[in-house]
Amino acid sequence: MVFHCIHLTLIIIYQDLLFQIDKIAVHQQIEILEIISGYETCNRYEVKNSMGQMVYFAVEENDDYNLNCYGPLRSFTIKLFDCTMQPVMQLSREYQCAICCCPCVCCLQELEVQAPLGTVIGYIKQKWHPCLPKFAIQNVARKDVLKMAGPCVPCRYYSDVHFEVKTQDEKSTIGRISKQWTGLAREVAIAATNFEIEFPLDLDVKMKALILGSSFLLDFMFFEQRQRRQQQS
Repeated sequence: MVFHCIHLTLIIIYQDLLFQIDKIAVHQQIEILEIISGYETCNRYEVKNSMGQMVYFAVEENDDYNLNCYGPLRSFTIKLFDCTMQPVMQLSREYQCAICCCPCVCCLQELEVQAPLGTVIGYIKQKWHPCLPKFAIQNVARKDVLKMAGPCVPCRYYSDVHFEVKTQDEKSTIGRISKQWTGLAREVAIAATNFEIEFPLDLDVKMKALILGSSFLLDFMFFEQRQRRQQQS
């Protein structure tokens, strides 16, 4: 009974935090050890509302071998904590091969989203395309409910990169995840990503949580390695 009450409380917390939000900023924290040594460390992010107030603090859980042998391809678990440091969301990805020149299930990325921990609310599933990032946002039954697509990321240097969130029939755009260009000096010197996320105020909170989770998957897939290369060069 006590566990049930705690679980219900965490559901209310994560829903309340997202209910009155239509814009979120996700800022990856600068890791000094990485800058000095090049040694990979767990990612940390600040998730803020449009007024700059902290909504969540996100922390990757991983081991040194996984971090430094597999880099951005690594499997990971990211937990999102509220301002009282209660874990209210969890994002998990298994390791998948990066080579995806054919529609092979073994190389397509998938992110599982739990909110709160222990309750799966859906998945972000990569859809095969030869050059463009395309994803399905799925409910807990793995049924597609939203679509997400972006431009050819390697072609979009020195500018923001926008990923449009659309209805299942792709006729209407209901949201956007934007990887923000922070300037040449910062992009080269610091391997830390900034995202801005927009969606309707009245969108279901589970869909908001899934769109938020999508930004972390996009970071690992398209921007972690890109910024590492810039930093090294």
